[in-house]
Amino acid sequence: MPHPMIGKPAPPISLPDTKGQTYTVPIGQKPVAVFFFPKAGTAVCTAQACSFRDAKADSITFKRYPELEVVGISADSTSAQASFADTNNLEYPILSDPKDETRKAYKVSRDFFGLAPGRETFFIDTKGIVRGVCESALSGAAHAAFVEKILAETEGGTK
Repeated sequence: MPHPMIGKPAPPISLPDTKGQTYTVPIGQKPVAVFFFPKAGTAVCTAQACSFRDAKADSITFKRYPELEVVGISADSTSAQASFADTNNLEYPILSDPKDETRKAYKVSRDFFGLAPGRETFFIDTKGIVRGVCESALSGAAHAAFVEKILAETEGGTK
């Protein structure tokens, strides 16, 4: 069954970044990949975040669309997010959603029989519409690969 957000307008996102400043994701202004992860610093979350870092640096498809905005979100504190971003050299926004309000707005499922926050990535096109969702609890690398594929298919979210 497809994710209920596919084909729907992406909810706005304004959350604290690693410096505690409110960051508003430019939905509808450029293509956006928003990935939700359960816990900063854990193995699969680190793999997920680093796969986006590496794809932005190395992938021909990602380089073809430099306007792509990548944003990571979890319920961790801004200080935990800052440590996570610094440790892993993440040069894109990592945002804190301590009350899971954004996670709920995006209808992110829970993993492992409801025991853990879900790991999902949303691709939002240049019109602000959710075009695809990757749901993979155990493969961090699957998320950047999903974005790479959908970038190519949608010509950077414009088609």
